Amino acid sequence: MTPTPQAVVSQMMKDDLFSQWLGIAVIEISEGYSKIQMTIRPEMMNGLGIVHGGIAFSLADSCFAFACNNRNNLSVALDTSINFTKPVQIGDVLIAEAKELHNGRSTGLYHITITNQDNIVVALFKGTCFRTNKKLID
Repeated sequence: MTPTPQAVVSQMMKDDLFSQWLGIAVIEISEGYSKIQMTIRPEMMNGLGIVHGGIAFSLADSCFAFACNNRNNLSVALDTSINFTKPVQIGDVLIAEAKELHNGRSTGLYHITITNQDNIVVALFKGTCFRTNKKLID
């Protein structure tokens, strides 16, 4: 029996200490899709008084991973890029939503939009994954 997308992501989150440290909560999962959120904490700020870009990137990267792996086919990032459109502040609640644009045999293409609690887009992320044909759950 093939595990559900939710079961695959639950297993991934169980072992993903970094996503746990970020405080990521999974909101919704379906094949090729994921929606997650997190709240910005003071230790995520950089020396310029805004959130370190790696935090928003990491949220998007986790969302990307949950979307491209949830069919139980181990997939790894092949290429990623991010555009920051608005600054993020302490206390902001960020929601990342990954939508699959292409699901190929060996690659997948995903677009991740990150919004804040006011539904303002703060970053756009694009990711291409490589499918390994290995299973995450046997």
